[in-house]
Amino acid sequence: MQATITIYLNERPLLLSADTTNIPAQFPKAKVYDNPDPIKMESVLQKLEDGKKEAAVFIAPDVKQLFKKVSLHFTTLVAAGGLITNPAGEVLMMFRRGKWDLPKGKQDPGEDLETCALREVAEETGLHTVSLENKITETYHYYPMKNKKVLKHTHWYRMLFTGTELTVPQIEEDIQDLEWVKPENVDKYLKFSYENIREVFRASNL
Repeated sequence: MQATITIYLNERPLLLSADTTNIPAQFPKAKVYDNPDPIKMESVLQKLEDGKKEAAVFIAPDVKQLFKKVSLHFTTLVAAGGLITNPAGEVLMMFRRGKWDLPKGKQDPGEDLETCALREVAEETGLHTVSLENKITETYHYYPMKNKKVLKHTHWYRMLFTGTELTVPQIEEDIQDLEWVKPENVDKYLKFSYENIREVFRASNL
């Protein structure tokens, strides 16, 4: 698990950290909560979700334990996905529900994360000639599903497409378009993406 963890609630970040020295520059005005109890956690999480707070920081010596306590406020789903490039260095991005995104999906019972990532890429993009390279990072974001508050924990992998098949967007997953994006144009697409997806690109050093 990372030294710090950022959870996005409706694009508003909650940072979990062992101390204040690890707080990144983008959190200068975020209120810091030292060892928050469950009631305080619930209050802060709700304010982030509702847009009443722009950012917050929870501090505790053991970040892993802190994450477990925060996770109790959600139903956690484990997922995996891929940042796919082709031999020309282009990146595959998908347009879904008004945003540019990357292929990812929920892990099936008994499935390892690498298999999940490749399966979801194949299902959502139609690409099968894809090889797994290295793990990039893990991201965390909240979304409502029916009456549940879901925390999606996604493991991201770098992948390489070397085939000739054409992309086929998975319509039943609301994917409207798939585009191979030149590296110099990626930032234009990321302006219309999600914070956790921008985090994947930052971690990939693409």
